[in-house]
Amino acid sequence: MPQIASTVRAIPASGIRRIFELAAELDDVIQLSIGEPELPVAPHIREAGARAWRDDVTNYTPNSGIPPLRSAIVGKLARDNGYSVGDDQVHVTAGGAQALHLAMSFTLAPGDEILIPDPGYATFAMTPRLLGAVPVPYRLRAEHGFTPDLAALASLVTPRTRVLLVNSPSNPLGVVFDRATVGALVDFAARHDLWIISDEVYEYLTFDAGCTSLAAVDTEDRVFGVYSLSKTYALTGARVGYLVTPPGLTERFRAAQESTVSCVNAPAQSAALAALEGDQDGVTAARAHYRANLAAAGAVLDGRGIRYQRPGGAFYLWIDVSHASGGDVAAWAEHFLRTERVAVAPGTAFGAAGEGWVRICFAGGRAPLVEALGRFPVPGAC
Repeated sequence: MPQIASTVRAIPASGIRRIFELAAELDDVIQLSIGEPELPVAPHIREAGARAWRDDVTNYTPNSGIPPLRSAIVGKLARDNGYSVGDDQVHVTAGGAQALHLAMSFTLAPGDEILIPDPGYATFAMTPRLLGAVPVPYRLRAEHGFTPDLAALASLVTPRTRVLLVNSPSNPLGVVFDRATVGALVDFAARHDLWIISDEVYEYLTFDAGCTSLAAVDTEDRVFGVYSLSKTYALTGARVGYLVTPPGLTERFRAAQESTVSCVNAPAQSAALAALEGDQDGVTAARAHYRANLAAAGAVLDGRGIRYQRPGGAFYLWIDVSHASGGDVAAWAEHFLRTERVAVAPGTAFGAAGEGWVRICFAGGRAPLVEALGRFPVPGAC
């Protein structure tokens, strides 16, 4: 029998999904392992999608998305992200995941290398392998505030390095890079003649300072911007994101999109347009809910003496359980799930640097969040 492609065999399994699937087999689990907003989608967004279905808006759309949605994104980028692009640089995708996949498809050939954060979202390492490229982790350390060490980053650059991937606000860390850090990373990419893929999926979910887009600092058209409506508007299942490319790639994008999904489904694009152009009170309310959850979670962890990274954005807490995990946090997370009925994502699902840490999502209800954190082992009691 023929074998499946080596690139597919090289994709590691998701440690996050493993815990999620195990949790589905158990009763009375408090689910904190996946990034799923539990707040309802705003009525005007739901109605726009439902109206599209009722009106039979179900035909193909242009590969890059319906023109009104792309124009709305152009306006949003100028207003909220601080940079200007043409409609032909904006391409609607099946969520941020496809935007990320296409950005890597445009910048990586087989054997090329991409610098990815460690800890970083699992897809950052999975997608390059599917393309036959090589993910090279750059370590983000607690003692440096989980920001990149440029000297260490430079030591990883080889003649095969093509891309620097940056994620701010960060999943899983919640770190938001300030403008000086963003500028330094853009300068680094310019010195080494690298493309930049900037994952800004959590751009609106910040608690202190706002998010600085890398394209707002870049002057050389190096940046591919990855965005999503999933987290901002609680539209994870609608699968609408977008990729902002450097100029001159429209025809290339259309061909790439035609060879994958052809286009994003039309009713979801109608809902996305309503999300961007309609009332934003739901986003404000969600951010306030997450901030209050964060305060409640922090109070529990502080009171119990458990170390964690205070996030500046996203809706995750990065918690140190090294006092209990015994050097194998993946096994510990599975044991914790079975015995305490709390599902958390093991830090090693986000890279080797995540050993001894777990990620929890605080986007759900406050009472179960507080209850779950109360079940964590405290230092000195293990």
